Amino acid sequence: MSEVVVVGSINVDRAVEVPSALERGATLLGADVHRGPGGKGANQAVALARLGRDVGMLGAVGADADGDWMLGILADEGVDTGGITRSEAPTGQAFVFVEPGGESTIVVAPGANGTLSAAGLDGLADRIAAARCVLAQQEVPADVVARASELCRGMFVLNPAPARPISPEVLQRVDVLVPNRHELAALAGVPGTDDIAALTEMARSLEGPRIVVVTLGAHGALVVDEGRTTHVPAIPVDAIDATAAGDTFCAALTDGLLNGASAVDATRWAVRVAALTVQRRGAMDSIPRRAEVDRTTDRA
Repeated sequence: MSEVVVVGSINVDRAVEVPSALERGATLLGADVHRGPGGKGANQAVALARLGRDVGMLGAVGADADGDWMLGILADEGVDTGGITRSEAPTGQAFVFVEPGGESTIVVAPGANGTLSAAGLDGLADRIAAARCVLAQQEVPADVVARASELCRGMFVLNPAPARPISPEVLQRVDVLVPNRHELAALAGVPGTDDIAALTEMARSLEGPRIVVVTLGAHGALVVDEGRTTHVPAIPVDAIDATAAGDTFCAALTDGLLNGASAVDATRWAVRVAALTVQRRGAMDSIPRRAEVDRTTDRA
């Protein structure tokens, strides 16, 4: 059984650099298309594996060449793929538009990810219950996330991306919630903002999660833990592609917490790992290994 179980999406990414942010009705000339492995779930599983964690993936791919490719990549990374099913639907696809400065707009066609079901998780209940941590996101159906939270006996970490409503019952079972500021505002039912005080109040208004860590992009992260609020600044870098930064952050945060670090120290570690990710192109291709992060720590 795996120490960490990731319940989530597996996609093939098709990324293109664009000269400016997308506008409705506009046509842009982009750079060459880069095909690479991705999906929030797969990215997080690989990030955990590269940090040295024993990790298993629960998800779905199509019975197609893309599915074969993704299964092979995950296995080569040391991820246990025994919980991944094959579907008649095609393997999920993500279309990534990378702007100057590294920000990205992503459109996901779920494909096989949408075929996951709560009932299907019941056959994997032993894997989920035995894990020290279950990490989930929202590129899979809501009932799958809810069932994973019910079966989890360890720490349940939820990255609520993309944004959608979450039932109070699921929120009550979340130990660590990791939204960005837009996802937090959606959950709190208020307009989005960059104001730290307002974000803190949003995080405190959510009933359930013991710890809320809000990712702030180039501004770092905000930790709200048992009434205490700490802003962890970002590490200044020349960012070129932020596609997998959030996924890497979630994985590194989980890794730090499993090592016994406080929420703030685990967030500092996650910020450092994500800082390496944004300096590279691609999604899964950009995720660093522990030795690389340790070398940057030694130089700091």
